[in-house]
Amino acid sequence: MDVVKLQQALEGLFDQALLRHGFVDYLRDYQLVILPMPDPRTGTTPAPLPYLFRYCVQATCTTALPAHTWGVSLDERLTTDETDVELDGYVWGVNWQCLYPGATLITVSPTARSWAAAIGIDFHEVRIETNVHDLTLVFSDLTIEELPRPSPGHGHQSPVQ
Repeated sequence: MDVVKLQQALEGLFDQALLRHGFVDYLRDYQLVILPMPDPRTGTTPAPLPYLFRYCVQATCTTALPAHTWGVSLDERLTTDETDVELDGYVWGVNWQCLYPGATLITVSPTARSWAAAIGIDFHEVRIETNVHDLTLVFSDLTIEELPRPSPGHGHQSPVQ
């Protein structure tokens, strides 16, 4: 994938709602499902966008939350969005995380270079930071396609109304 086009695509991963991420069912590609912010002119929320990182040979996910936050966020009631006001801690049940500060392309990546030499195609490394997770992906290509809008009550609350 052209580095300029990749950088432009990654700019869409800034200050948006990340609904879910992980390897797709067939296990080769890694997907981020993004819910873009509403259009301020119309107030309508666009359909979710899956960012498909193709030929993903490395996916590292670590927490972005400090140990103290984890320590006060162990209560199972925090896994739903309908928590008691008296609970302290991170509410896991919001079912989304903020893509901030977003994605950074690692332009000098020994890991990507090594995979490119071994496989014979270009590879890239990107770091994606959210308020909950810090992801690092090594992949060859990126595609973005619009998904149908989720139906109400389909397992998550929309972070934008």
